[in-house]
Amino acid sequence: MNALYRISAAFWIAVIGLAAEWQAMAQAHEEAAKREITVTGTVRDRETRKKMENVTVVVTGTTIGTVTNAEGYFALKIPRQGGTAQLELSHLGYNNTRFSASAPDNAEDIEAEIWMTPVASLLDEAVIYGGDARRIVEEALRKIPENYPPSETMMSAFYRETVQKGQQYIAVSEAMMDVFKTAYTRRIVDFDKIQLARARRLMSQKKADTLAVKVAGGPNLTLYMDVVKNPDALFDAQTLDYYSFSQEPSEMLDDRLQYVISFRPRVIVSYALFEGRVFIDRESLSFTRAEFSLDLSDREKATEAVLQRKPAGLVFRPLEISFLVTYRQHDGLTFLNYFRNDIRFKCDWKRRLFSSSFTARSEMVVVEHEENPENVISRSNAFKPRQIFYDVVDDYWNVDFWKDYNIIEPTESLENAVKKLRRQ
Repeated sequence: MNALYRISAAFWIAVIGLAAEWQAMAQAHEEAAKREITVTGTVRDRETRKKMENVTVVVTGTTIGTVTNAEGYFALKIPRQGGTAQLELSHLGYNNTRFSASAPDNAEDIEAEIWMTPVASLLDEAVIYGGDARRIVEEALRKIPENYPPSETMMSAFYRETVQKGQQYIAVSEAMMDVFKTAYTRRIVDFDKIQLARARRLMSQKKADTLAVKVAGGPNLTLYMDVVKNPDALFDAQTLDYYSFSQEPSEMLDDRLQYVISFRPRVIVSYALFEGRVFIDRESLSFTRAEFSLDLSDREKATEAVLQRKPAGLVFRPLEISFLVTYRQHDGLTFLNYFRNDIRFKCDWKRRLFSSSFTARSEMVVVEHEENPENVISRSNAFKPRQIFYDVVDDYWNVDFWKDYNIIEPTESLENAVKKLRRQ
């Protein structure tokens, strides 16, 4: 992991742009907002009535989309059209659900409660390749050039980082960013770039919440941990030998049957390995989902993987380092959709009785993408691996900040935390 972000009571991200540019952008989005409607909704499991997190919500026939938050809630801004816009919702283990979003010409908002039905038990458990789980992964790796974008892609994405001390939020940072990716015909991320266009942050001003620690991460981590594009993130021809693979019962995702391949370390190497599951479309053999975590059996190796710097006298103990990366199909190709990284750790000061626990989360959702973009991100405007967002970001924070952008809606607990931090 070659990107850094700094925790000093917070994750820090970086922003590029001047206040004047942001004002011009805000005016442009105000005009765009007049041509849009906002669809809000809560997504629930039809059988259990539980709210569903990380449901992908897409405007059918477009690349516009978002995901639900931990409370199953989403808000999606879509173009105001003469006809009815169709939303399609997908989630692992559920049938796709469609919702018709129509409103009178003078209406600005549509509210809905949407129910998703779990997939019935699967009857077809036939396995190709003789049930060889590793061979399925190898075939999926081989087919990456034909399953993913063969040309350059520019993505518009919403990015958020939060830090909690115990159960209390002590920092929130958010950004809209452009993500430029070269063709997947070559598995390299050296020329992929991020440009942060608009951002804000809040942090606790309490001295007791301050912790000067540097760990691997930040916005560039979303580039690095694209496990399909970057062979160093998880699997390549060599690291396949480091893992043992087994096949689990198939599951449905986006109305398509998926191979579910679990993996865990089978050898001891000089650095920490991962354990988890990958989901592979049974028809196209494209990777659609990867959920994995760093093996913590050797705490020293796990610490070396994420910790960059800490104060003298502080003992850093990782408790969880996990990742979720999802992809979705559009026009026969598979695109990056969502990224999440969770780090839980404890910090013990020598000669102190109590330790402090922290949870740091970063997540990104691609809200729109364009193939073969006319403009790309220049090297001078690209977010640098060692750039620190906090040093240049504007403190501006109000309810209209994102205007017509599609974002990951904050949960109620996060909204309450923002109110508390603003009062400090």
